[in-house]
This record gives sequence, structure tokens and C-alpha cells, in this order.
Amino acid sequence: MKIAVLKESAPGETRVAATPETIKKLSALGAALWIEEGAGEGAAIPDAAYAEAGAEVVPAAKAVESADLVMGVQAPDVAALSSVKPGAWVAATFDPFVQRERVDAYAKAGLEALALEFMPRITRAQSMDVLSSQSNLAGYKAVLTAADTYGRAFPMMMTAAGTVSAAKVFVMGVGVAGLQAIATAKRLGAQVSATDVRPETAEQIKSLGGKPIFAEGLEAAGEGGYAAELTDEQKAAQAEMVSAHIAKQDIVITTALIPGRAAPRLVSDAQIASMKPGSVIYDLAVAQGGNVEGSVADELVVIHGVSVMGYSNTPAHLPADASALFSRNLFNFLNAFWDEEAGKPVLDEEIGDAIRLTRGGEVVSARLKG
Repeated sequence: MKIAVLKESAPGETRVAATPETIKKLSALGAALWIEEGAGEGAAIPDAAYAEAGAEVVPAAKAVESADLVMGVQAPDVAALSSVKPGAWVAATFDPFVQRERVDAYAKAGLEALALEFMPRITRAQSMDVLSSQSNLAGYKAVLTAADTYGRAFPMMMTAAGTVSAAKVFVMGVGVAGLQAIATAKRLGAQVSATDVRPETAEQIKSLGGKPIFAEGLEAAGEGGYAAELTDEQKAAQAEMVSAHIAKQDIVITTALIPGRAAPRLVSDAQIASMKPGSVIYDLAVAQGGNVEGSVADELVVIHGVSVMGYSNTPAHLPADASALFSRNLFNFLNAFWDEEAGKPVLDEEIGDAIRLTRGGEVVSARLKG
């Protein structure tokens, strides 16, 4: 089986879908790996490291020629895949709800698109879950970036010149990114509080040293481990609770996303105005419309004296680790279904049907048809 890895072409994308570590593991399964020249530059992986691991390092056109599988962080443009084998697999993130035209183009080209972000959140797929691995790093980076922007120290310091008070950090949304944000802020010495629409997250917040902040009557457990959208009454109760709490905070990290929908609005302009000048808000959902009113992707904007920021692709700001984790997710996925007799992966219905967007010239994903 020939597996190709291209250099990512999306603006600002520094990650790569394979590392020398996973090249060796895939080669041991019997696959032949072909890597585009310079594919690992953004993640500080030289071509020589890929060659030493056993990959063929070649120009892009040569890498994809007659490929059975193309692996990517973000799905490559269909035009770059014209020479792959008929019906070749492409395993990457597709952003299928937003980039529907790209999905249709893959179907028209006869490619089998496998959307890694549709990986079901079940126990046996945890090691294949790219959203979790990348969100973990995003939560960490959000706190570091906010701390760097904040004009004060995070931990309490007692000095001969007086005491420096600990920063107050409020994390909104306690998924994978939120939990890592809580843990990172706590390690930096901040006083940490957090909220979510799922009451069961209170114990997780406490276990990391944070203080749970919940409005009465909230419960919005959705499918697949995600939070569902709040009702109007729940939104009002949450906004009232947040308004009282957010005015006392120095740093706010927002992490709320609902797959297939615009990011829910968590922080209003009026709530920003209630915060102290010099405070910082990091909006991890800024690329999906933002949790914070007025946030702009990849820009720091000052609103009522508060710095509001958020990267459109936060994991790409930790390219080496993000690539290492993403590529291990990909290997775990392929390895779990590798059929030695067939010399390639053979997907089952539970996971295969969940992630498959296109096959046989058609869009086959139930989530895109519904």
C-alpha cells in the first residue's frame, strides 16, 4: 500500500500528518511511505529525518502518483490528487459542515474521504481522536498566550516590596481544551474557576484544583460527549451568572464549540465592559464565529480596555507536539484496522461509516445528508 503525505497548503498550517516515528511504524506494517519535500519544515522535521525513517522524499506530484491513501492534517485540494489511484482514501480533517463544496468535489473525483473529526467518541477510538489530542494542546497554548499578554504575574508572590496577588482565571467550557486550560492556569499559580452547561463536570473541575461556577438548572448534555445548545431560559440564567463572576476575573478562556454550528456566544460586549482594564480574554472558538462578542481571528483587539484574542488555528502554534500527536492518532487508526492478508486497513461499520464522507462518486455521510 502506498501512503502519501503532502505539505500542508492551508494558510498558517504548520503541522504535518506523519513524523519519522509513525513512518517507521507504518513501514513495519508493510506500507510504503512517500513524503513531499519540505512537508515537515513547519514542525522542525527535516527531509533527511523522513528518509532515515524509511520514507521516499520526493516532489508533490511524485508523492501522490498511484497513491492508495493520502494522509493530511487538513484535506488537500482535489486538484493536487489527480494522479492517485481510483477510489483512493484521503484521511484528514475536512471541516465538512463549512467546507461542503470540498466534500462534493471529493465525491465527484471518486475519492473516499475519511473525516477524522467525525471519529466517534467511544472507548476504542480514543487513541484515534484528533480533536481531543489537538484540543488538549490548544487549551494549554491559550493559557500561555493569555499569560504572555497579561501585564501582571500569575502566581501570588510575597516580596520585601509587598505582595503580588494571584491572577484570577475563569475557564468557560470544560471539555478537553477547558480541562487542560484549568490545569495549566493552576500550574502557573492562578486562582482558577470554571463553568460548563453539564453539571457532571463539577468534579472534574475540582479534581484539577478549580472552583466550579454553575447557574441553577443547567443541563445540556449532547450527543457524542459534546454539550448541546442551551434554551433561551438557560442562556439567560447562564448570562446572569457569568456577568456577576466575570467582572472579578483577570483572564477568561472560552472553549465552547458545537459541531456543525456556529460557536455559542458566551461573553457579550457589556460583560467585557465590566472587566478591569488590562484583563485578557482568549477565544478558542474564534475561527467558528467566536464565543466572545468582538473577537477577531488572529488579531488582538482592545475592547473597553480588555485585550481580546484568539488564533484561528491554535494547535499550529505548537507544531512539533501537535504533529506528533496527530500522526499517532492517524497511525492508531490505520493500525487498528490493518489486515495483514489484504495489506491495507479494512474498516468496520461503526467507525468506517462514522468517518466516511464520500465513496463511489457520492456523498454517503448520514450527518451531511440529514
